[in-house]
Order: sequence, then structure tokens, then C-alpha cells
Amino acid sequence: MTEKLDRKKLEEHRINKAKEIALRKGTESSTSHKYHILVCGGTACESNKSDEIVRLLKEYAEKNGIGNEVLVVKTGCFGFCSQGPVVKIMPGRVFYTHVEPAHAKDIIEKHIMKGELLLRILYKEQREHRDFSKEINFYQKQRRIVLKNCGMIDPENIDEYIGNDGYKALSKALFEMTPDEVLKEMQISGLRGRGGAGFPTWKKWSFTKGVESEQKYIVCNADEGDPGAYMDRSILEGDPHSVIEAMTIAGYTVGASKGYLYIRAEYGLAVDRVKIALEQAYNYGLLGQNILGSNFSFDLDIRLGAGAFVCGEETALLASIEGNRGTPRPRPPFPAIKGLFEYPTVINNVETFANVTAIINNGGNWFASIGTENSKGTKVFALTGNVNVSGLVEVPMGTTIREIVFDIGGGIPNDKFVKGVQTGGPSGGILPESLFGTHIDFDNLVELGSMMGSGGMIVIDEDSNMVDFAKFYLGFCVDESCGKCVPCRVGGMQMLKILEKFTKKRAKEDDIQKLKDIALTMRKASLCALGSTAANPVMSTLKHFEEEYRAGIFTPPVPKKN
Repeated sequence: MTEKLDRKKLEEHRINKAKEIALRKGTESSTSHKYHILVCGGTACESNKSDEIVRLLKEYAEKNGIGNEVLVVKTGCFGFCSQGPVVKIMPGRVFYTHVEPAHAKDIIEKHIMKGELLLRILYKEQREHRDFSKEINFYQKQRRIVLKNCGMIDPENIDEYIGNDGYKALSKALFEMTPDEVLKEMQISGLRGRGGAGFPTWKKWSFTKGVESEQKYIVCNADEGDPGAYMDRSILEGDPHSVIEAMTIAGYTVGASKGYLYIRAEYGLAVDRVKIALEQAYNYGLLGQNILGSNFSFDLDIRLGAGAFVCGEETALLASIEGNRGTPRPRPPFPAIKGLFEYPTVINNVETFANVTAIINNGGNWFASIGTENSKGTKVFALTGNVNVSGLVEVPMGTTIREIVFDIGGGIPNDKFVKGVQTGGPSGGILPESLFGTHIDFDNLVELGSMMGSGGMIVIDEDSNMVDFAKFYLGFCVDESCGKCVPCRVGGMQMLKILEKFTKKRAKEDDIQKLKDIALTMRKASLCALGSTAANPVMSTLKHFEEEYRAGIFTPPVPKKN
């Protein structure tokens, strides 16, 4: 049985394990391994045989008698998704991309043993400039707070998490801070919920803390269902302990003794790694009774979602955890006051929780110094679509869309014209190229008819028809509607039928106004955010690309003159 850690033992453990991590961070290290080979183990790279690459790298290192000099680590997602599988070698900051199992032998026998660069798989930027002293362009404008461990540590090894300041924030909160002091730091930080609406995290926690109740709950919303979005999944795959630690801190702050991670069942790798992380945390005494020898006890468990998009809405999610059909309920009362099993409940999404430990370790003022006046910190985006380098991107709030698409994403393939970007998933909107100078934050995007959402960002090039694009997202919302309220159930279907007329060039002039009228009704009368925002892609494309709608209006043929 693993020895449970108290505060002193945790710190001793961290000091010992930090020696391994230092080499990967480019700092002095006393590790016994001369080289660390980091192999991406996210879902996409695993599907491209990264497990086999890891196995072969270890095998060839042993065969050549250098097994003690080389540490091969399967990490979480590097974020460099379009270039995967990715292998990074430290020291040296060498990025090998599109790696195949057949390359493992040369990585060991040529790069490690002879110091030869494998030019055919060396990332093109490093191949062209041979400058390994700085980060490649994809990372240069990023600031990785949430993703700091993704691509850095083995997510299935709690010791590596501890070695990179893991559970330090929990120890600090339990032994150096009162719940009120934790809440104050959260308030100073200005952290807003990363799940969509951007509600102040401290305020949600304070509501639950202020309610007298025999039972309170902490719930992590990992029901990420937006097409093209995989931020939360990648965080759980690459750094599950950061969420577990943050949920425990939240429990201490508001007086909760129980929590649930609600993860959609399709996220098999994320579920597996969270299960491993929970078992490790319990074994070390970082969950359960008297955590780290304190008087605080907290338990965590997993609940699997069946893939219903509407269960991303917090009241529908709670209904699902309770074993009921996942449908929203009217608010108030809000879950913070009356939530899971009718007890006060804090619900935050994965990315929100993943910011908490950095805030406690570095202070609220540190976090508040990043970002804009009303949107603090960083935001993780899944950059996909018609862009040269797609992947996970974490940038300070206030970064422009143009910087993300062109400086980080490398622009549009085949030098095509970029038409716009879609942000916020099915609930968001499409912003044209003329607005790419927009500084991204919660308020700016809403003002322009879109929203931050959970963080999907899909780039659209000149070949895309915006009516078809809007129709796809509206169709998704229609399919995913729970059907409980009329505005969403009926309104969405009626809008979809009208869009069908535009795509077949059978629309009438007044169909544009009909779309606007139905959208307004859905926005004002729907029970939850799925219905109230479902028309956003239609309205934003109608605003910025009206000519493409008008091209679908039927024009009767001119009668021939006799």
C-alpha cells in the first residue's frame, strides 16, 4: 500500500521529483537521465501509433545499452495536432513531427547516440532556420498556464505532477489560508468561467459558500460537445490532477465534501486517465479523509454522460448525474443555491478549474495582470478548419484573431482568402476577415454577435458557403434539442426549413425577415442557452454575408417577348 503523504512528505517528494522535470523545462537538472524523449500521447497521436513509438524508443535504447541515459515519456497533447505524432527531445528543444514507428530506431541510434538531426522529420521551421534557442512560431505568442503540463509530464504518473508544483496549491490553501482568503484571491484574479457565459468564478463559489447546508457538491462539467472543440478533453488527458486538485480546493473553500467529474463517455482516454489519477490521489492521501493530515476531507467520483449536447447546460447535467433525463430546468433557483440532489452545488468546466492552482500558487494579482480589463488570464482555443497549423492554442486574453490565425496558425492553406472564423461552437457566430483585428475577450465577441463559448475556433476559407455553414450548426442544435420548450423545438426546425429553401434557391424575400423574427423569439423565450443561442450562426452570417443569402432567393424567369 502506498504511504499517504502529509504536508512535509509532500514537499520532500516534490523536491526529489522536480529534478526530473527541470531538464524538460530547459533548466539545470541533476537527473540521472541525459536525454528526455517526450512523445505526444493525446487521442489523435495515440490513433497514429504513438504507443508503438514509445515502446520502440525504449526497446532500441535498451538494445543499444543506453536505457539508463534515456527517459522516454508519453505525455498529454502538445497542442501541435496537425503535426502529430510529435516527438520532442530535451535538451535541445528538437521537434520531430509526423513521426512513425519506423523512425524510432534512427531517433535512438542517430540523434541520441551520434548527435545527427533527422532532417526528414525535423519540423520545417527548425529545418529551415536551425535555430533551437527559441520556441517555434506556433508557441511564441502563446502563454501556457492551463496547458503548462500538457506535453511536459506523464499524465498517468502523479509523481511527475507533484514534481512540477502539483498539489502545492492545495497544501497552501489547507494550511496557510482560510476559505475566505482563498475566495478573496479568486476575486482578485478576475477569473471568469471558461465554459461559455464568463460568469465570475469567485461569485459562483461565494453563493454556495454562503448557504448553510448539511451537504454541498463540486461538479466539473467535462461534457464538451461543440463540433471541433477538444480543449477540455485534452486537459483531462494531459493533466488530470490539475482539475482534481482545483476541485478539492473549491470543496475546501465552499464547505463541500463530495464532487463529481461529469465526462462524456466518448472520451475514453480522458476517462481512463482520470480514473488512474483518482486512484493515485487517494493512495497518496490527497483525496479522502483528512487530506495531507488536515481536518478537511473530500471525495471525488466520475459520472459518464451519454453524449447529449444539452447536458453541457448545468441544470441538464445535474439531472443526468441524478439518474434522470438530461433536460434543463427554469432558473432561479440556480445550482449554486439549489443544485445536485437539491443541495448547493458549484459547477465549473474543466478549463476554469485548471486555472485555479496557478492562481493560488502565484496570487490573484499575478493572474489579473494577464489579459484585458474585464477578461483576465488566458484562453485555450481549438484552432481548426482551413488553417495551416491546427491544434490547441493558449493565448492571453486580448490577443487578436489575426494573430491566432496567421502568426500561430500559419495562415490559410494554398494562399486562399480567409472568409472568417467561427467562435463559440453552435452557440457562437461567424466573424468576417474585416474583424480579425478584434482583441479577443468575453465582451468584445458578444458585442460583435458571437461569443467565447468553450473555445472552438474554426477558420473558414473562400470555398465555403456561409448559408451551408450556418445550416450545419443550426441542424446540429435541432438534433440536440431536448424538445422540452417550444421556442427551441419548433423555432429551430422552422429556421432549418427556411435555410433549406435558401440552399436550393427557392427562398422568398420575406424569408430573411422570418429568420430574424424566429431568432428573436428563440433568444427571448427558450428555456436554456441551447435554444436562446442556436440562431447565432444564422444571424451572424446574415449580418456579415447577406449577399450569400440573397443569392438563394428565387428570381422568376423574365417572360420572353413575342
